[in-house]
Amino acid sequence: MQLYPNHIVETSPWPIVTSISLANTLLSIVLILQGFNSLSLKISIISLILSMSLWWKDVIIESTYQGHHTTIVMSGIKIGFLLFILSEIFVFLSVFWAQLNAALVPEIELGGLWPPLGIEAVNPFGIPLLNTLLLLSSGATVTWAHYSMIKNTNKKETIISLFLTILYATIFTLLQLFEYYYAPFSFVDGVYGCTFYAGTGLHALHVLVGNTFLIVALYRIIKNHFTQTHHLGFELAIIYWHFVDIVWLLLFIIFYYWAS
Repeated sequence: MQLYPNHIVETSPWPIVTSISLANTLLSIVLILQGFNSLSLKISIISLILSMSLWWKDVIIESTYQGHHTTIVMSGIKIGFLLFILSEIFVFLSVFWAQLNAALVPEIELGGLWPPLGIEAVNPFGIPLLNTLLLLSSGATVTWAHYSMIKNTNKKETIISLFLTILYATIFTLLQLFEYYYAPFSFVDGVYGCTFYAGTGLHALHVLVGNTFLIVALYRIIKNHFTQTHHLGFELAIIYWHFVDIVWLLLFIIFYYWAS
């Protein structure tokens, strides 16, 4: 039982292992772009998934079974997570800046136009609009799930609404891959292709992470890890998902509608 408000974290290998795996993953991506073999990337991704899963397991044990996550501890975790979201905002801000910097005053090499000459933009009223509707719907269903948990009305209702959120996110990811496969330009097609895939690809990665976050939350709800007043993991997943929603709306406006 926790006898004091703060949590003295035990020594864990997972932070450093996760950091090394993530660094190796990024390095492997750079090497692949330079024509090297993809084996190191596969090993790095497997190592990253395993280390994050084991780290996540330890946090769940500390919170659910050992009772280390007191009100003060949860407050600190929430502040840390919001600072993480702030850092993510600046990451996407840099991508938006690159897009706007190239689009507002196109270089003469681009024909003075945006999209550049020879580039056929993606139709914003096709898959992008459908994906927008999917993410907006997922934002509504995840809010519905949170409301059901807070009001403690019906566990089944929480599970169904959260499952719908995960389903919408999965369909979004599959449609994004479909769009990439049939896109009339690639990552190497100048600044337009580079900024487009950097922005939408980075967002797709966040959707994948957020969806994993929600799947873990769904599993914990089914296993009764959360209560009406103690569900920080679920709450952070919801914050992250709404952040993903807002970023996509900006992407749709700037990268699809306006850029077309």
